[in-house]
Amino acid sequence: MTAILFIILALAILIRVPLAFSLGFSCLFVMLLMGNIPIQIMPQRIFAGIDSFSLLAIPFFLLAGNLMTASGITDRVLRFANAVVGRLPGGLAMSNIVANIFFGGISGSAVADTAAIGSVLIPAMVREGYGKAFTVAVNASASVVAPIIPPSIVFIVFGVLTGESIVRLFLAGAVPGVAYGLMMMVIAYVISKKRNYPRYPAAGFREIWQAFKDSFFALFMPVFILGGIISGAFTVTECSAMAVVYALIVGLFVYKGLKFRDLIPIIKATCHTAAIIMLIVGMAKFFSWVLVNNRVPQTVASLIMETTRNPIMLLLLINIVLLIVGCFMEANAALVMLVPVLLPIAQAAGVSPLHFGVIACVNLCLGLVTPPVGLTLNLSCEMGGCKLEEGAREALPFLIVGILFLMVLTYVPAVSMTLPSLVMR
Repeated sequence: MTAILFIILALAILIRVPLAFSLGFSCLFVMLLMGNIPIQIMPQRIFAGIDSFSLLAIPFFLLAGNLMTASGITDRVLRFANAVVGRLPGGLAMSNIVANIFFGGISGSAVADTAAIGSVLIPAMVREGYGKAFTVAVNASASVVAPIIPPSIVFIVFGVLTGESIVRLFLAGAVPGVAYGLMMMVIAYVISKKRNYPRYPAAGFREIWQAFKDSFFALFMPVFILGGIISGAFTVTECSAMAVVYALIVGLFVYKGLKFRDLIPIIKATCHTAAIIMLIVGMAKFFSWVLVNNRVPQTVASLIMETTRNPIMLLLLINIVLLIVGCFMEANAALVMLVPVLLPIAQAAGVSPLHFGVIACVNLCLGLVTPPVGLTLNLSCEMGGCKLEEGAREALPFLIVGILFLMVLTYVPAVSMTLPSLVMR
């Protein structure tokens, strides 16, 4: 039955059935074949999967990001990024990455970053003489920073699944997110210098200061979010709601780029995105329940533990499994399905749930730039009018560095664990 479950899922994905419905249909098919599980279990498990107060943070953070985007934050952040790094070889490419680092602290969504920043910078980079495929690759790879830097939707999902503190997960992702962004900048710099891509004239201190002042309220939002959570003033969910209030005030009364007539379309778009995420999480929860009901996690864990009990090899096998799954499946769904299977194995190897959460989330986020699913790569290629295979080829150096960085995160826990241990003793 387990084999049939995965075959049906794979076939549904191959014929491009939406992921949530692929998960649900494969489970329903197996349930009907087994005949011993009441069909009423399906809606019950789906709703139980999304019945979590912490998951309310997802639509609120999405709404806050959409409000800030509509208020003109993207242009302001890009002007500041250009003023800081535009003078370097490949200035626009590096500005893309810097903007993603800042914007990731607002939206928590890689797809939102890809759309918001790519809509401005992809045409601008192509117009300045950058290769179209390289432009697409930079935009897609830089967007991976967003789900790592807090607030992060994948960390919220992981926290709900495991009971691990979402605040600690946010803190654990902060240093790796910034470090990953800096590594992407190094790759963009080397490639741009080799290909002699253009750079902007050096900005003076006054220009940098003016760009900082113009974008201050946008740049302050991540500080507001993390400060509110760490100080204990808000829970993660409460802070997400406060982020919406902050975004409304900044958009309507400070930047004045947001109009009251814009609110309804923004709320509709947010509801659409949030509904997709929640449906995927709910269906994936049900899929996970079917797996547990068939003792798949225990069987897989036993097989892996029989293969090796060496902690280094166990972690390597876990990473390989996650990387392969990330090529074909959306990160939130993969987390719901794989965490019950892989977390016990990681704990047997001496890895804490917090450390495993960082490994799993960063690993699956790399799947955003790996075909065939690769959400940010596909979206960037569509926005830039570039073939997927060309974009994937140019994204390969960024992906290789990302995998090397993943190995560092896996085997040097201090990279992600130091900040949570210092702040939350």
